[in-house]
Amino acid sequence: MPDPIDSKAAPNSASPLVLVPLTAQDAARRRRRIQLLSLAALLALAAGAGWIYKRAQNPREAQASFDAGQRLFADARYGQAILYFDRAILLVPDHAEAYLQRGKAYVAQYDGEHAVLDFTKAIELRPLDPRPLLERGRAYFLDKKFEPAIDDATTALAIDRNLAAAYNLRGMAQRSLGKPQQALADFQHAVALSPDADNYYQRGATYQLLGQHRLAIADFTETIGFVPDLAQGYFARAESERALGDDDAAKRDHLQGRILDGR
Repeated sequence: MPDPIDSKAAPNSASPLVLVPLTAQDAARRRRRIQLLSLAALLALAAGAGWIYKRAQNPREAQASFDAGQRLFADARYGQAILYFDRAILLVPDHAEAYLQRGKAYVAQYDGEHAVLDFTKAIELRPLDPRPLLERGRAYFLDKKFEPAIDDATTALAIDRNLAAAYNLRGMAQRSLGKPQQALADFQHAVALSPDADNYYQRGATYQLLGQHRLAIADFTETIGFVPDLAQGYFARAESERALGDDDAAKRDHLQGRILDGR
């Protein structure tokens, strides 16, 4: 007959689970904890939404500032244009076009130092775009830094061999350094790619410097054909006509130049 179970001899028997009731303070702390966690989640969500909104707004605001700067630049209000390009860059620090246009505005104000800084930044942002190289080269040329101007024009041509403006710039810098034959070669390319008034004029001026006055007259005549009211075209043609002994033609052109120049 099995022995009856002695309750005192059963130490492993399960004890009843006793629940400790929450106090009012415990309940309040729990509610506060939940509220704080919820508030933190909402703040994080709001911050994320704000960041996304700001990222979406900045490009639009930057474009609006850039467009306003462009309009002011077209009206020759360069100082005000620079302020708008400043804002566009502040909103979008890698706005290459804003650096490029602000550099042009600085050039228009004869501030070559700041212009070069802006064009350099644009080159860093767009290394395969020849335009900022060309603009920086022009800024160097205006400051009579002819070797850097040639370097930038040459680099631009390495990107685009059909860039007539780069041949024009390099030709002017070569001529300024006393290298008319090299300059003439560049102007030949410039005229072939873009037969416009400036390219014809620059080539004509180089022919004139080399004493090739008949070719110079032909180029100045082309220049006048593009821009009939360009006084300098008549003065330049008169100089070559005089060099060839055609004084009557020289007098007529010089007089026409004076009329157009208002003198």
